[in-house]
Order: sequence, then C-alpha cells, then structure tokens
Amino acid sequence: MTKYLFITLFFFGLFSVNMTNSLTKMNSSQLHTNVQGYKNYGKKINPDNSLTATEMKQRYAGLKVGDTIAVKFTTTVKSVCKMKGCWMTLELPQTEEDPMIKFKDYSFFVPKDVEGKEVIVEGVAFIEETSIADLKHFAEDAGKTAKEISEIVTPKKSMSFIADGVLIKE
Repeated sequence: MTKYLFITLFFFGLFSVNMTNSLTKMNSSQLHTNVQGYKNYGKKINPDNSLTATEMKQRYAGLKVGDTIAVKFTTTVKSVCKMKGCWMTLELPQTEEDPMIKFKDYSFFVPKDVEGKEVIVEGVAFIEETSIADLKHFAEDAGKTAKEISEIVTPKKSMSFIADGVLIKE
C-alpha cells in the first residue's frame, strides 16, 4: 500500500511542477510591465530609437508587396478589435488608410479601449494584399454596419505590421 501511495505522490508532484512551469511560461509571454511611462504588451521593448509616424510613412512608401523591414515607431491608435484586442490600426499622417497591426503568433492582445492613445510598436512592417473575406471580418470586428460590410467587394493592398511588442502610454 505504501508503495502505491509513494508512486501516486511522486507523479502528482511531477505533474504539479510541470503545470507550474507551463503557467509561468504562459503568463510571462503576456506580462504587462511599466517601461518609462508606458505599459508593455508582448515582448519587452523600450521607447528608445523609435521612428515618428511621418518617418514610418516614408518607410512604407518605399515598400512593395512582399518587402519587409524590421522597425519600431510611435503613433496614435486609430481603432482596435472590440472583441479581443487582437488587432489595431495606427494613424499615419496624410494617408488614405492606416496600417493594420497584428500581434506575433497571436500571443498577446491589447486593451479594447486604447483608441486615441500613444503607442510604440516594434516588429516587421510590410505591404500585403488583403482578401475580401478578411476585410469583411475586420470591419465586423470594428463594429461597422451591415451596409458598410456589404460594400466591401474588392481586395486591397495595405500597410501591415506584425508586432512583437507594444508600449501604450499611460
């Protein structure tokens, strides 16, 4: 009987350590820390050497579909996914459309109430062609009307960004 109790306790202890390690890894990937007046989401980044929105607009202007650049820039949140905070659009001066920001490997989200706040994003910028289905999905997430969604009938090229980390001004 003691032998079975010992084996059961051993496996229970092993399982507990494994679960604790898994939870620690999961929580640290979404850890929200304060960095120089910002709240950090995703990979820990700092505000140093961030491009301005105008400089980022110039970088995007030099890209073609398929090009990528690693970059960090500062701007304002224009809109955010109201369902989960799983994407956002950021303001660039004098552009017809704003870049769509998604989060690397869907590993973190931002708060759903960050519109108008200053952010710094670090990751990879690129130009992509977005399908009609994706455009409709994003419009639905942004709370657009059924009429606005039904008017989406062509794919479009757009500025995109996969963020490793995001700083939101407190």
